[in-house]
Amino acid sequence: MQNNVGEGLADEASHQPKYWVKTVGRAAEILQVLASGGPGQGLSVTEIGNRCGISKSAAFGILQTLRHYGLVADEGEGMNRRYRLGMGLARLGERAQDQVSLRDVARPVLRRLSAECALASRVAVPESGHAVVIDQVDLDTGPRLDLRMGTRELAHCSGLGKALLAALPEDEARALIARAGLPRRTSRTITDEETLFAHLRDIRAAGYALDDEEDADGIFCIGSVVRDHAGRTVGAISVTGLKLDLPGWRFQELGRQVRAAAGDISRELGAQEEKPQAAAGQPV
Repeated sequence: MQNNVGEGLADEASHQPKYWVKTVGRAAEILQVLASGGPGQGLSVTEIGNRCGISKSAAFGILQTLRHYGLVADEGEGMNRRYRLGMGLARLGERAQDQVSLRDVARPVLRRLSAECALASRVAVPESGHAVVIDQVDLDTGPRLDLRMGTRELAHCSGLGKALLAALPEDEARALIARAGLPRRTSRTITDEETLFAHLRDIRAAGYALDDEEDADGIFCIGSVVRDHAGRTVGAISVTGLKLDLPGWRFQELGRQVRAAAGDISRELGAQEEKPQAAAGQPV
């Protein structure tokens, strides 16, 4: 009997790409099965074959090939031999991380987001308590905002900054605010610390942050964080536009779109999918 992992692999196999190499696909399935085990929990060749729906001899041959390249490791002898993922995968993972650029991964998603929302979009990384813009997609038509590359967004009043601030543990966020202060940018800027931290809890629950004319009069910005394979916050994306009496439901709709786009980028970086939990009375 196959477990859930095996059933998922069987479903994937039913949607094979045009140029499918069966043995390579089986090797990938074996690696996924081994990845499902807990720390220190190896699998026998019989267990692996059963979960992948292949014979014991076929599983053994693939395992030995993967072992040769350090992608699988084994311990024990005979019937007691157990297989687990090899450290060669860790080396490949490090190289994969080195080859990934947040800007390159984010750009096609930002293009799509700007087209869907008809708003300018940006991506920023955290630096010294600020959100530093590293790329942006402007609109070809309509009013153009003065959005510049390298802009350092304040943590407490911008959509990008608040999204990044909310992603920090509260003690780290409080230490950052203690250093930077809460300078007023507009009449709507939050300048009371406890009000800000209550607001950050709502941002964590919703999965996106709204700057409602808090950084510049007449301008709104909605941001959501991007995470990597280890769950670390590596940046944030946003859309920005003129407020122009937009109804509240539109901000919520845009927030969901930005949150979804940030999730797409995070998955490209290897992050596990997260679902926000709504705070009381707050839709997600």
